Amino acid sequence: MKTTSITQLTEIPETIMSISNLYKSFGSNNVLINFNLDLLKGKNTVVLGKSGSGKSVLIKCIIGLLKPDSGSIIVYNENIVNLHGAKLDKIRAKVGFLFQSNALYDSMTVKENIEFPLRRHWLKVTQLEVSKMVEEALEDVGLSHTINMMPAELSGGMRKRIALARTLILKPEIILYDEPTTGLDPITGKEIINLMIDIKNKYNTSALIISHDMNCVRWAGDRIIILLEGKCYAMGTYEELKNSQNQKIKQFFD
Repeated sequence: MKTTSITQLTEIPETIMSISNLYKSFGSNNVLINFNLDLLKGKNTVVLGKSGSGKSVLIKCIIGLLKPDSGSIIVYNENIVNLHGAKLDKIRAKVGFLFQSNALYDSMTVKENIEFPLRRHWLKVTQLEVSKMVEEALEDVGLSHTINMMPAELSGGMRKRIALARTLILKPEIILYDEPTTGLDPITGKEIINLMIDIKNKYNTSALIISHDMNCVRWAGDRIIILLEGKCYAMGTYEELKNSQNQKIKQFFD
């Protein structure tokens, strides 16, 4: 079935990641069926879907934690489906990933947590450069004063911000957000949404956001993709999709 295209673009931005004809099944359970998506440069794209629709499977395929049955995921002119080991890690270093659970190391200070990707990818930077990069990342999320604190001393919203600072340390062009507002109160969730928008505007990042939080979908997404029946069922702006007369689309906005 063809994707229901709501938006008619007069000027198409550069495609920075392209997912084509992606299939992923677990036994007889077909999760992704001929899924297609283009991530556009400098734009936030939200993938909206019901629980169990395949959102988490999609993002795991993108970062190489799951291998699709067929199809391609082209990032920086490389099909990551075919990459392994050091080659896959090299691409991962250019793609930021914000875990739903934040995945901070409880035994490390905020500074050590943010430094970790620099150590993991063995980048040739001096300690002075590392310190400056950590300071800049903390300034970006408004938490410079937490540099020597432990994760246990931080609120849920602060931990989310620190996890985002760690994502920013490598200056990724692409950021993947996995349910970035889950578990946060509405005010803190809105702060995280505003921060995501600020990061896009400051660094011209391209983000793929997995979310079922309609505030996140509405405010953070330049373009919304509805993942339904394993496919990219529809795409458009929040208002365009909300005003659709297609009942399968309307159910997400009622």
